[in-house]
This record gives sequence, structure tokens and C-alpha cells, in this order.
Amino acid sequence: MNKTVLITGASRGIGRAIALYLAPLGYDLVLHYNSNKAAAEQVLKEVKTLGADARLLSFDISNRENTEQVLTNDINEHGAYYGVICNAGIAADTPFPAMNGDIWDKVLHTNLDGLYNVLHPCVMPMVAARKPGRIIALSSVSGVMGNRGQVNYSASKAGIIGAIKSLALELAKRDITVNAIAPGVIETDMTSELPIEEIQKMIPMRRMGKPNEIASLVAYLLSEDASYITRQVISVNGGLI
Repeated sequence: MNKTVLITGASRGIGRAIALYLAPLGYDLVLHYNSNKAAAEQVLKEVKTLGADARLLSFDISNRENTEQVLTNDINEHGAYYGVICNAGIAADTPFPAMNGDIWDKVLHTNLDGLYNVLHPCVMPMVAARKPGRIIALSSVSGVMGNRGQVNYSASKAGIIGAIKSLALELAKRDITVNAIAPGVIETDMTSELPIEEIQKMIPMRRMGKPNEIASLVAYLLSEDASYITRQVISVNGGLI
């Protein structure tokens, strides 16, 4: 039986790149999406073409009850996951004085609460399986250094870093590694409307990152070669910090 990996936010951007990168590597993939079913079905078709067994799950990661129910049902039917990639997230940028409570709550509930909502139903089955496991959460350069207009987003992504460092300590003796990746500016639809030329001037490599440059790191952290790497935050940002 192949090792099963759950990827949240797999219908687009970095999540899609991770799914396509892992598909030929022998993993069974559980592809999560929230609302864009057509995009998710297209990714499912592509990963199956690349040789992976895969299935779709749909839930809103900010909805704790729904997330727990869907994941618990899937685990009960198919068994514990080997890997959980917490990639799904949102941004809602605005200067802090204009940031109302709804904007704050939406980002924190999705990005930070969503981490808990996804991992909590998954961790005990991973422990009970008594096998090695991998948890990888997508943070951000904004969670490491902060960024104007992203007080909410930076707070959520910094919170992810604190959470994975603590969880890594709890799971280390169980042979379950827990790490975070902190991407810089990556070419996805989330960055398509940014002032790219101005941003590139700030990046020592003078270019944006590519989704596959994140996906390849995910693949490494999932591998047996990375079994001694845990509690780390690995930045992929072209030298930005």
C-alpha cells in the first residue's frame, strides 16, 4: 500500500503544484478543495494521469465541525495519513487602521484556526498507526519578517510557525516530523495583481519563485531522507531575508 498524503488547497497555486509533483512519486493523494470543484476535478484528472491514486475531499477549513467530520470519515474508511500538507489559506490585505474585525477574523480563522481544524483529527490516527509520519505547514515570509498591510496575514502565518515548533516537540518521539515552509513571493494567482517590478527590486535574486520550487521541498521533507529534520522553518524566498 502506498503512503497517503493529504494536501489542503490542492485545486490551485502551490497546492496544485505539490499534487502534480508528488503524483509520479508513488504516493496516494487526498486532494482537498473548498469551493472550486471544477478546478479540483481537473487536478484529480492530471494526478491520475501521472500515475497516482487520488480522491477529492471538500470542506471549509475554517469550519471546525465540518472539517473534523469529513476528515474523520475519510480516515475511518481509508486509514491514517502518512503526510499532511497544510497549504490552504487566504489573504485580505489592508492597512491596519482600516482593518475591521471581520477582515481580521476571516484571515485568522482560515489560516491559523484552519491549521488546528485540519491537524487535530489527523494527528491521533497518525500516532496510533505507530509508523513514521510527516506534517508540513505552509507559513510565509510575512510570518517571519512581517509586511505592510498584512497585520492579519502575518499574525496568522507567524502563529503557524509557533504551532509547528510546539507540535514537533510533542511528536518527535513518535517518529512524526513537523516542519514549516516559509515561501517568499511565488508566481500564483494570489500574487498576480501585485506590483511585480517593484517587488523584484527587493529580492536579491531579482525574480519571483516558482510553485515547483516549493513543491520539490515538500517532496524532500516527505521522503525518508528527511527523517531527521523536524521543528524547522525553511525559507524559500530568493534571499529576501
